[in-house]
Amino acid sequence: MEKKTAAVIFGGQSSEHVVSCMSAANVIDRINKDKYNLVLIGITQEGHWVKADSVDQIRDDSWRESPTSAAILPDAVKKCAVFVKAGKTEEVKLDVVFPVLHGLYGEDGTIQGLLELAKIPYVGCGVLASAVSMDKLYTKIIVDGLGIRQAAYVPVMREQLADMDRTVSRIESRFSYPVFIKPSNAGSSKGVSKAENRAELEAGLKEAARHDRKLLVEEMITGREVECAVFGGGSEEIKASGVGEILAAADFYDFDAKYYNAESKTVTDPELPGDAAEQIPRAAAAIFKAVDGYGLSRVDFFVKADGEVVFNEINTMPGFTAISMYPMLWEARGIGKEQLVDMLLEHGLKRFS
Repeated sequence: MEKKTAAVIFGGQSSEHVVSCMSAANVIDRINKDKYNLVLIGITQEGHWVKADSVDQIRDDSWRESPTSAAILPDAVKKCAVFVKAGKTEEVKLDVVFPVLHGLYGEDGTIQGLLELAKIPYVGCGVLASAVSMDKLYTKIIVDGLGIRQAAYVPVMREQLADMDRTVSRIESRFSYPVFIKPSNAGSSKGVSKAENRAELEAGLKEAARHDRKLLVEEMITGREVECAVFGGGSEEIKASGVGEILAAADFYDFDAKYYNAESKTVTDPELPGDAAEQIPRAAAAIFKAVDGYGLSRVDFFVKADGEVVFNEINTMPGFTAISMYPMLWEARGIGKEQLVDMLLEHGLKRFS
């Protein structure tokens, strides 16, 4: 069997740059080298594209010093990556791309748009699903139409903070404290805060506005934080895993609790009240389908003490780190990481067929 060439893109310009590198290293380790020749392309936080020569360079962070610049041509005839070193140019035809990029400029439809222009098959959701799912406000608008319970919310635009008293009064007329404030279009809980009073609400709105011009203020949901993995889309049946639970060390599951607090733990197949364990996979698959998902997503929920399930958010390129829930959930269903990565690449290859 002739090998295909797979490019793994990692890093990126978002706040989740380091996590992307961690995820990419785990993905690369699990790609079947008998089926794929690998091309590794890193994007620095400044937006410079370079070629990495090995996964070790990703792990020790030396890839940033690479003398070889990289780009993917949007030329749909060539379908290639271009590498330039010491004035010499090399074009490498790509069969499939795995964009292991979290957050803005990677999980939001931008890289996906480039790959669509180039007609290079790729792993994961397309332009629409990526953009909509990255934007919490528009995800909520879509989920509103499904009849799935989610946290009530008030949208706020950055420019409305110029009249802070009016904006805060509008929020206070809808919710009692505490409330959560979130940027609409930022990944991994960056800029998210909890407000117990007006002063904290004002501070939280200002902080969220540093990350996006669209903000959300949500009612406080008291419940257990759980996640469900989804695979499929297109001609492939949409499958949802079982449920995983987050045991967060922090007051809420913020960026540091996710990636840097050793006290945060994840559990697969927790015991949940009522029929929550059956509801969640059905809701996850329905949301994935509604946003036109393809390939993979992780869908997050809260479960209240009475068993009520409340949708939180959908992530179209979930983490693949050693502690990430997406691969753990499939592993609990008998699909190991090597098989999962192979399934994702194979599904990506079907994109334009």
